[in-house]
Amino acid sequence: MAINIDQVYKTVLLIINKEQRGYITPQEFNYIADQVQYQIFESYFPDGNQVNRLNQNNQQNDTEFFNMFKDISYKLYPFEKEIAFTYVTANDGFIQTAPPELYKIGEVLSNYTGINPNIGSITQYTNKSDFNKITRSKLTAPTQKHPLFFTTSAVITPVAPNPATPNQLLIRVSPTPNSITVNGLTAPTSPQWNFTVGTTLGQYIYDGSSSVNFELDISEKTLVIIEILKYCGIVIRDPQIVQMAAQEAQQMETNEKS
Repeated sequence: MAINIDQVYKTVLLIINKEQRGYITPQEFNYIADQVQYQIFESYFPDGNQVNRLNQNNQQNDTEFFNMFKDISYKLYPFEKEIAFTYVTANDGFIQTAPPELYKIGEVLSNYTGINPNIGSITQYTNKSDFNKITRSKLTAPTQKHPLFFTTSAVITPVAPNPATPNQLLIRVSPTPNSITVNGLTAPTSPQWNFTVGTTLGQYIYDGSSSVNFELDISEKTLVIIEILKYCGIVIRDPQIVQMAAQEAQQMETNEKS
């Protein structure tokens, strides 16, 4: 379940206006909200690695609803998608042909059709240098059952309906399959608190039809508010808000990781 952006904005305004400390405009809030969402999203990866070390040392609580590694994985589920890639002859590789923005590549499956039986093979990743060495050797050359791929940034010939993109991710596979299936993590969509202007000067009326909620899990609502307050304190130059929010954030992190 996503976090309602209107509830977050109203809570933030309530806190910073309690003692008439200042005001954050919708545009300022949207910029901060986007930064905070991305910041929390990126924190899942080092946190997951840290918790995984507890798993390896048999120090992790695996009780239902209390497994931290499982909780972090659950928070990433909304961003895990199958990404469409299309082969471009001019570049001898596959490029992403449609949104959303790809953040990380996971498993790549190479599909070879027109043979009996058709083959779908998990494709091993390597860097470009090793890819060139391996594919040039008859002894180590990849096969349809054991294909190899690397990624690079290249100037791509545009594929309709996409516009020309000067730097785009290219996946090159050997041997070249008929298609590939890419499992990946997408970047979170920027949250937007959109509005219409009221009859009173400076009045903003929430427009739920065009607004975009946070994509983070509802369990992150408190953290989102605290992190936004930290930035709000900087914008309105109130160190007490920054200090208060930082202390709350530190306490939450201590409770979660202790």
